Amino acid sequence: MRSWISAVAGAVALMGVAVPARADTDIKFALDWKFEGPSAPYFVAIDKGFYKAEGLNVTIDSGPGSVAGIARIAAGTYPLGFFDINSLVKFRDQNPDKGVKAVLMVYDKPPFAIVTLTKTGIAKPKDLEGKVLGAPAPDGAYAQWKAFVKENGIEAEKVKIENVGFPVREPMLADGKVDAITGFSFSSYFNLMQKGIKPDEIKVMLMADYGLVLYGNAVVVNETWAKANPKAVEGFVRATIKGIAYTVANPEDAIKSVMKRNETGDEKVELARLKMAIKDNIATEWVTANGIGGIDRDRMTKAIEQIAVTYDFKGPKPAAVDIFVSDYLPPAAERKLK
Repeated sequence: MRSWISAVAGAVALMGVAVPARADTDIKFALDWKFEGPSAPYFVAIDKGFYKAEGLNVTIDSGPGSVAGIARIAAGTYPLGFFDINSLVKFRDQNPDKGVKAVLMVYDKPPFAIVTLTKTGIAKPKDLEGKVLGAPAPDGAYAQWKAFVKENGIEAEKVKIENVGFPVREPMLADGKVDAITGFSFSSYFNLMQKGIKPDEIKVMLMADYGLVLYGNAVVVNETWAKANPKAVEGFVRATIKGIAYTVANPEDAIKSVMKRNETGDEKVELARLKMAIKDNIATEWVTANGIGGIDRDRMTKAIEQIAVTYDFKGPKPAAVDIFVSDYLPPAAERKLK
């Protein structure tokens, strides 16, 4: 009987019948927002086959913002996502039983900004005194206001805060109904341009350039899923780093991967938005020197202390290792910008 089975097996092999290949691991990845220029690295990693080469079948969904998005990662709706690490710090404090950690830093500097127009005369943070600041209450940039005030010696009582809705934030600034707004630099800047404001009339003050040591958005993972699928996480991180490196080196080509999925967008605007994010948030001096994806532990510790200026922790302040793990990163030599 054994010899008969062996003979059949040999015959099958000779006939060239292939054994089915191992199926790719399906991954649903969630962005924090829409399919815009800064989301290019992930779509590049799909189109260039970087994820496929790691045995991953990745699909990408737009998102509702970091707060709701992180909750989806914690619930297991998505195993991986791209969200604000400062929101993650607060989420873990409020939900100590929910395992979510950052595994790949993408925005070495956050896009949190104060945006104004040159005609207001606001050229530096102290100039906000005596002015009206339009700030949506749930805005990620406005969440840093107290720390920004502290770092820049602003007398907060001299700044009138007006709670405005997200859709009317830039229109109110353009119409002179507020003197400045809080927002993401690469969102508010281009929203104002679409309102007819010329680039040289727009003043963007990145909070990271005025005392904030905070990090920005990172790839975060559901810890339970990561423990069950460590190779998939490593592969996703490695492929995403390749996508980031390619995007930084080839933004004009990379933006096409976004526009294939955003047919109503303006390619020139999204390319300019992507280039702004690369310059201000992604390819910083630190990343150029140290490689894509990692963090400086001392800086993260200081960032958590800075978060405590704007947020009252319910439990002990976390350590950097509680928020970000480098276990899934490839060696630094493989993370260099080309």
